[in-house]
Amino acid sequence: MDFWKNKNVLVTGGAGFVGSHLVEMLVERDAKVRVADNLENATLENLSPVKDKVEAVNIDLKELDSCIKAVRDMDVVMNLAAKVAGIEYNRDHPGEMFYNNIKLSVNMLEAARLGKIEKFLIVSSACVYPRYCKIPTPESEGFVHIPELTNEGYGWAKRMAEFQGMAYAKEFGMKIAIVRPYNAYGPRDHFDPGKSHVIPSLIKRIFDGDNPMVVWGDGEQSRAFLYVEDFARGLMDATEKYAVADPVNIGTDEEIKIKDLVKMLVKLSGKNPKVFFDTAKPSGQPRRNCDNTKARENFGFAAMVSLTEGLNNTIEWYRKTR
Repeated sequence: MDFWKNKNVLVTGGAGFVGSHLVEMLVERDAKVRVADNLENATLENLSPVKDKVEAVNIDLKELDSCIKAVRDMDVVMNLAAKVAGIEYNRDHPGEMFYNNIKLSVNMLEAARLGKIEKFLIVSSACVYPRYCKIPTPESEGFVHIPELTNEGYGWAKRMAEFQGMAYAKEFGMKIAIVRPYNAYGPRDHFDPGKSHVIPSLIKRIFDGDNPMVVWGDGEQSRAFLYVEDFARGLMDATEKYAVADPVNIGTDEEIKIKDLVKMLVKLSGKNPKVFFDTAKPSGQPRRNCDNTKARENFGFAAMVSLTEGLNNTIEWYRKTR
């Protein structure tokens, strides 16, 4: 029997970029889904394919009482709610990023404990890892040294969410999955310059006609980008099969330098801007890619969508919706 069939599932942040794709997949598996989000910041437009099949609740998840109401009558809680931003905003607002994200994680897990939830998903981040970590990065380095400084507030908040999950599993016997996803991208991503990560930021600037197009850093930094549908599938698999309070990477083995990513996006877009790399600006972590062995061995996860296919899908979605 399908684990998700007829399960009452709460997805916090479910109207957002990744959350909306996850909600669609859950509906396809016949789960009964409640979406809890701050709909002043998110939009139900992302849920338009399934809006008549889910319950949407507009709620402030930084308040414990609101979280308690949100988890009522639920079997599974998948906590995707987060304050996210790009490298510049993260660098300049470490306190804000820490406070908002720690409030979201602390309150949701406590509400789930009080509500005797069957399973809980903590969505952590690759930002927990230190700047100079082993590549591909094993989960064992998640609490070594300090997080990458350009994401320190967010990184520390995610480390604390992981610790809370492990502590609650130990003390209260809760079944908790902890995932560390890497660099998601795809349709419905954030294209607002103040919030966007590298791929949506570059796509928007290419189509806005920036010429020359200035890219932060020297372009030598590398990343491994995970397509959003692979991301959502990984969250479901981990929750179902590996809710043991043991952090696990969710990523792809396909790593690329930012300078090569820019070339690929320019080619796929059909545009021809001049590109300038501003070495006076931060590049972030020199390399970021994860060791996916644990996910593969414990619940059979592997990314299925190639970077070229995923970028094509994202660009086509952006063309149609901008």
